[in-house]
Amino acid sequence: MSGVATTPRVTILGSFSGRNAGDMAILGNMLAELAHAFPTAVFRVPTTNPRHLARTFGRYRLEPIGLRPWDGSIKILGLPILRAMLATDVVLVTDNILFDRQYFNPLFNHLATISLVAPLCRRRGIPLVIYGGGLGPIRTRRGARALRRVLDACRLLLLRDLYSVDLLARLGLRHPRIALTADPALNTAPPPPEHTDRLLRRLGVGEGPLLSFNVNSYLDAWERRGPRFDRDRFAGIVAAALDRAVDSLGVQLVLVATQAMDRSITEEVRRAMQRRDRVRVYAEPRPDYREIAGLLRRAELHVGMRTHSLILAAAAGTPVAGLIAYPKSHAFLEMLGLEEWSLGFEALTVEALDRMIQGAWAARAATRVTLTAEVRKLQVRARRAPELVGRLLGLEPAAPPLRAAAAVPTPSAGAGPSGAPPS
Repeated sequence: MSGVATTPRVTILGSFSGRNAGDMAILGNMLAELAHAFPTAVFRVPTTNPRHLARTFGRYRLEPIGLRPWDGSIKILGLPILRAMLATDVVLVTDNILFDRQYFNPLFNHLATISLVAPLCRRRGIPLVIYGGGLGPIRTRRGARALRRVLDACRLLLLRDLYSVDLLARLGLRHPRIALTADPALNTAPPPPEHTDRLLRRLGVGEGPLLSFNVNSYLDAWERRGPRFDRDRFAGIVAAALDRAVDSLGVQLVLVATQAMDRSITEEVRRAMQRRDRVRVYAEPRPDYREIAGLLRRAELHVGMRTHSLILAAAAGTPVAGLIAYPKSHAFLEMLGLEEWSLGFEALTVEALDRMIQGAWAARAATRVTLTAEVRKLQVRARRAPELVGRLLGLEPAAPPLRAAAAVPTPSAGAGPSGAPPS
């Protein structure tokens, strides 16, 4: 790879439409870390919204690759992804896009398409790397075969959780080069405190302790056991438990949607509550991951369904608890030593959710100590990834890794917006 040393071409695969704050946090931190290590690198990022990516990350040497029908693509299925994976020096596969749910639906599933192109990358000597990502769920033989094709083309697996390692063992899959790193989103730095102050004023958040809550429109679709959890029933259970929390804890509640598709279920929960006077909602069509991190930093406890709502809160130093919609959320809480504060859909009732919220709230000071120490370790592990990729390509980083973002403790109970210094 004689040309790699001067201008490495890096293709980054994920779901980067701008509608999901977690995905944008992954991409934003990857670009910052990789550009810091390899300043001449050119980043090729397939996306359904090239204009948004160019506007958001224009300070980097970014080449958005359109995945729209007029680009010759049905989301990930089409010629653009083929060119992106074959006209590059390395392909980095991020987040948790290698699962077999809705395998033949290119609007939802990435594994089917990536597994078709991966053998071509292997034959051309183009390395694939799982970059701070996760694997699965894989529940079919077809999915296991597809994952095998991807792994055969991978030179390096930088996995973010032990669930992925265990999945490989359960499927009987092996790989010679596995390192446990962490999700790049863990190094998200919130914006300056005055930005968060303005946001809180815009949302109408006043004085007093803050509880944040995140819901996911998938509900139990990933971990379903028996009939589907009815949407109205779900909203009613969550609303009743949150009403209890508002009354018994004396908190203000902010419902935080980290994915645009969750705006409707977020609003349904709000409407089902009795204490709507104590509820504020953050739900944007293009949610800003740094803005969300700043908002979650001001909360005393965050309870989330989407994994990246938990990650962004933890990165900001905020104690977390999880309503488990899929395995990766439980895996993240396990990594923090906080699996005690998790609740699966099979046990979801008003009483069970209320008990978890009350318990996590009472334990939040001790949780913050544990969380801060564990997050710091994960942040350092996440920062290792650029060096490992560089070593694979025979490149030396131009600078030491960026300093891990520091988690700042949230205000004490009863305090209003603190204006704490940013990391």
